[in-house]
Amino acid sequence: MAESTRSNPGVVTRVRMVLGQVVWAIAVLAALFLALGALLIAVQANQDNALVKFVLNVADVVDLGLFDRDNGIKQFTGENAATKNALFNWGIGALAWLVVGRILDRILRPNR
Repeated sequence: MAESTRSNPGVVTRVRMVLGQVVWAIAVLAALFLALGALLIAVQANQDNALVKFVLNVADVVDLGLFDRDNGIKQFTGENAATKNALFNWGIGALAWLVVGRILDRILRPNR
């Protein structure tokens, strides 16, 4: 199997291309859930709604604990603290997912 892969560089190129696309798609989806979750918090969406609950649960998972809205990079206090925490921490988290995803995509994809 290894010999056939070496003799056909098109296979390796195709695998790297697809892998780069998958990594980028995962990063975009994670950023989308974080941004949408922050928006739902900001507009005070009904958190008993199943779709809102799903988006917030996924956002809680993809924030990786580092960008957590309850214990993230920065914590606001006072009026509208929950909204500010969600917008700041999940916004930074979404940007981080996009930057890291794009860097990994560029590393994985072959040069054209």
